[in-house]
Amino acid sequence: MSALTGLKVLELGTLIAGPFAARIFGEFGADVIKVETPHGPDGSGGGDPIRSWRHLHEGNSLWWTVQARNKRSIALNLKDPRAREIARQLALDADVVVENYRPGVLEKWGLGYEQLRAVNPALIMVRLSGYGQTGPMKDQPGFGAIGESMGGLRYVSGHPDRPPLRVGISIGDSIAALHGVIGAMMALRHRDATGGRWNGKQGVECQAGQGQMVDVALYEAVFNMMESLVPEYDVAGVVRERTGGALPGIVPSNTYTTRDGQNIVIAGNGDAIFHRLMRAIGRDDLASDPGLVRNDGRARRVEEIDGAIQQWCGERGIEEALGILKGADVPVGKIYSVADMFSDPQFLARRMIEQHRFADGSPVKLPAVVPKLSETPGETRWVGPGLGEHTEEVLKSLGYDSAAIDELAKTGAIGRPDN
Repeated sequence: MSALTGLKVLELGTLIAGPFAARIFGEFGADVIKVETPHGPDGSGGGDPIRSWRHLHEGNSLWWTVQARNKRSIALNLKDPRAREIARQLALDADVVVENYRPGVLEKWGLGYEQLRAVNPALIMVRLSGYGQTGPMKDQPGFGAIGESMGGLRYVSGHPDRPPLRVGISIGDSIAALHGVIGAMMALRHRDATGGRWNGKQGVECQAGQGQMVDVALYEAVFNMMESLVPEYDVAGVVRERTGGALPGIVPSNTYTTRDGQNIVIAGNGDAIFHRLMRAIGRDDLASDPGLVRNDGRARRVEEIDGAIQQWCGERGIEEALGILKGADVPVGKIYSVADMFSDPQFLARRMIEQHRFADGSPVKLPAVVPKLSETPGETRWVGPGLGEHTEEVLKSLGYDSAAIDELAKTGAIGRPDN
């Protein structure tokens, strides 16, 4: 049994933030039903746009293989009121609804939080959007890049003499997704403590715990990661700026280049670690300097310290540098590419790369599920499904018979696999 076995999650959303949040539920055993748009009448389009992003296999993105694993796909044309009724039934039966449309879209479809809560008071809805459900900017489109910028991450990323950089992944969306899952788990704890899951009845017979809305704004989720940014500005008047590969105000903690052009990270910012690091690189003078015993003193001489470390690294190949520093018990590491991960002993020992297969039988490796739980670990039960692969299965669970399903398919309210 997985940790979330028995939990029902409905995913209404596309691309990254909402689907990533729902993915985590699915990895730990929840039954996640993902609503997707069917193909158009001419067979074009359809499905989550992420299906066509980056590198493809048999028409689907390899990213999709990870992002949609363990989910069931149902193709609903939500412009059709019959499809919206199906989505409503699924939402009312869910423990958690995850959505990342613009605020107001679900309300137009009769699927808003207050509309569903009026029937199922135990419902938990995770709403992920650029700016949240309130405020003057709530109706504006907000992607992860905007959230990273407004939340402060982009401003401090990169080198001081160049424009801000982005992290090479959709980090803003992913951070928001994690906040959504954290919020949902707290809301589930509260629901269960106040009466539990809705019994499906209304009026005096209604029994249900207290559900709630989890309102996650992308920019706020990023802002929550910004450490001491606010009090530093408020109390000290300091605007944290870009510092390249260094950790601002924490010395030494930077990226250094070895003789063979490789890059390593050295985190020698602990007082005792700094002493060992300086001894290891032959700078006993810095190791014994009373002005460098504490971080505040080292921060005033960061260029001198970084220069000494870089000079030492530049005279050695990466393996020699890593060997000496690890031998001195200094935190150090190579900057890994994915190729490094595939052969690294630590990755392999922790089974962080798993072997799976596509529907056509061809092999594919996926990242393992994290975090690792000792008693109820997560798992990949299947890779990302085909568009509408589970439409008929889900509809039959709601009581639709084959004739009704055929009629819905003929009129375009729903989609079926490969049509």
